[in-house]
Amino acid sequence: MAQRTRWEFLDDRGRPASAPHTPARLIAYIQAGAALFDHGLVPAGLFGSAHDGAGPDPAKAGELPLDDVPYFGSGPGVDADAVLAAGPDLVVAVAYGSDRIYGLEPDTAKYIEERVPVVVIDVGGDRLFEGIRDRLAELARSLGADPEPSSAAAPAAARARLREAARAAAGVRVLALSPAGPGSVHLARPGAWPDLRALSECGVRLVEPEPGPGANWSTTDWAVARRLEPHIVLADVRSNAHPVDRLRGLPDWDAIEAGTRLLPWNPETPPSARAHARLFDAVAAELEAVSAFS
Repeated sequence: MAQRTRWEFLDDRGRPASAPHTPARLIAYIQAGAALFDHGLVPAGLFGSAHDGAGPDPAKAGELPLDDVPYFGSGPGVDADAVLAAGPDLVVAVAYGSDRIYGLEPDTAKYIEERVPVVVIDVGGDRLFEGIRDRLAELARSLGADPEPSSAAAPAAARARLREAARAAAGVRVLALSPAGPGSVHLARPGAWPDLRALSECGVRLVEPEPGPGANWSTTDWAVARRLEPHIVLADVRSNAHPVDRLRGLPDWDAIEAGTRLLPWNPETPPSARAHARLFDAVAAELEAVSAFS
C-alpha cells in the first residue's frame, strides 16, 4: 500500500501548517472560501467578519453555493466548539498586514489553532493583487486542486481590455466608496486597496480623497463626495455598507447618482483568476460605456 505523503504549507505569517495527509475538510473565511471554490475546492464551512451578520454575506461569496455550505457565524459570533465539531482538518483564514486572524476573536483563533492546522493568507493593503491571488493558488494546488487552465489567462486578457478602455476614457474619474448612511460616507484611499491599485496600474483614474485621518478610508459627508465629480462610482455592496437605494431623496446622493454610472464593488474580492478577471472586465465595460456616450 502506498504511503500517504505528509502535507505542509508555510503561511503568510511565516508559520508552518502540517497534517499527516492532504486536508480535505476545509473551513474558511468567506473571501478565501470563494477563491478556493473557484479552484474546485468546496469548503466544509465558512465564517465571516465582525462586520457581517448572522448569515453569509452574498457580496463576499463569489460563486459559492451558500445553501450547501454551513456557516459558523461572524466575528465574535463564531463558536469555536461548533467549528471543531464539524471535523475540519484545515482552517483557511486571512489577515491584514499582521499576525491577527481576521474574522475571529483572538481567543477563538488561539483555541482553534491549538487543535487544527490554520493557514493565513495576507490580503492587506500593501500586498500586490496578483501576489494575493498567487498565494491562494499555491495553497489550492497543495490541497490537490488542478491549475485553472480555463481561467488562468483571463486576468491578463481582462487587464488588456481595461488598459485599452482606460486609454480611451482618460478623463473619466472613478470614485470608490462605502456608504455609511445618509449623513456620512467612507471614501476609499486607492493606494490602500490591492484591487484599486491594480485598477490604477491599468490607467484607471481613481479619485483620491483629501489627506486626513484614516488609512483606508476618508470618512466625510456626501457633499464632499459630490464635489469630487465622479463619472463612475464603485459602491461597496457588502452587508455592512448602507444600501444605495436607501440614499435616494438625499440631495447630494441624488446628484451623484444622476451624473454617474454605479458599479457594485466588493472590497474583499476573492483572490482567484476568475474573480479578478470579472472585476477588470466590469470596470472596463463601464469605462467603455462612458466613452461611447461622451
